[in-house]
Amino acid sequence: MTTLSSFITSNMEAIVAEWYSFATTMEPAASTMSAVALRDHAKAILLAIAKDLESSQTPLAQSEKSKGLAPPLSTRETAAATHGALRQMSGFDLNQLGAEYRALRASVIRLWTQQLPAAADARVFEEMIRFNEAVDQAVAESTSRYSAELELSRDTFMAILAHDLRSPLSSISMLSHLMERTATTDGVRKQAGQIQRSAKEMAGMIHDLLDYTRTQLGKGMPVAPKACSLTVLCRDLVEEVQSAHPQRQLVADVPDGLAAMVDDSRLRQALSNLLNNAVQHGDPTGPISLAARVAGEEVTLQVRNFGEPIPPESLQVIFDPLVQLSPGSVAKLKVPSTNLGLGLFIAREVALGHKGTLEVASDSENGTVFTMRLPLHRPA
Repeated sequence: MTTLSSFITSNMEAIVAEWYSFATTMEPAASTMSAVALRDHAKAILLAIAKDLESSQTPLAQSEKSKGLAPPLSTRETAAATHGALRQMSGFDLNQLGAEYRALRASVIRLWTQQLPAAADARVFEEMIRFNEAVDQAVAESTSRYSAELELSRDTFMAILAHDLRSPLSSISMLSHLMERTATTDGVRKQAGQIQRSAKEMAGMIHDLLDYTRTQLGKGMPVAPKACSLTVLCRDLVEEVQSAHPQRQLVADVPDGLAAMVDDSRLRQALSNLLNNAVQHGDPTGPISLAARVAGEEVTLQVRNFGEPIPPESLQVIFDPLVQLSPGSVAKLKVPSTNLGLGLFIAREVALGHKGTLEVASDSENGTVFTMRLPLHRPA
């Protein structure tokens, strides 16, 4: 009786023909692709599956493979992984990619069983199980690479978008200042000020997007430490946030003469994100504090607010990019959140850029506390 692996290698053209026939139905992407592109890596994937069927396998390896966790047969990128990347570039969605493998699985089993004797023995079922495991592994490799390429294209798009938005926004900001200087009525001056505030808010969002894409594309958060007065930085920052939210109570608990070697603009950005997060999610009637302390060769910066504690399940993902807490996990706000969910992510990246850490703890007694620890590196 013909083994499944030998059947695949000897009937390669017929199987690939069915692969191609099904791939042509994957609209709209298939309508713009050549026959070669639609067949891409089909033969290599099938040969890898046939090779896998001929190899010995332990029960543990069988279990891992069925879950898509087995290592690839080659140290180089597999044909299935490359196939996933190319399908993403060609416009296939993830459901269409999975449908290709379902069709491949059905075609091979149907064609093979047509040649089997009426009474199948246990070896036939064992080979079918092995075949399905090998296909599952190929699916895992394809979808993993597809997802990676999709994330890369998304991050690149966001970087280009954020970069290109800066020029028109700069023009809006300049014209609003000109409008304010030449205004002849208080109403026009008020409108110009409103435009400036909106432009500043948009500039902050664009800056966050650029920082996010820079870290996601592997460049990391650029940090240029220099001598900085943490006392002045923290007190000025609290005063700035207080002026923007005069109805809130903000306190700076920072000793005189505290200095360190840090990137002052990056640290200001991180602490501003933490303070604004406290304003947005904390109890409107409770105080918000920024405290700084030195312990040995480490400086600790803490932002604390009170209100409904953050649930443990939300604490686990609170620093993840583009993640916002669910409405039930924070105190109810009069105005819904409109931020991008990047503030806490960027604050942590700033801490990591300084070779430091950023952690969070939240309970009803101590409130929600973000603790940033940085190497002190005292200025000479």
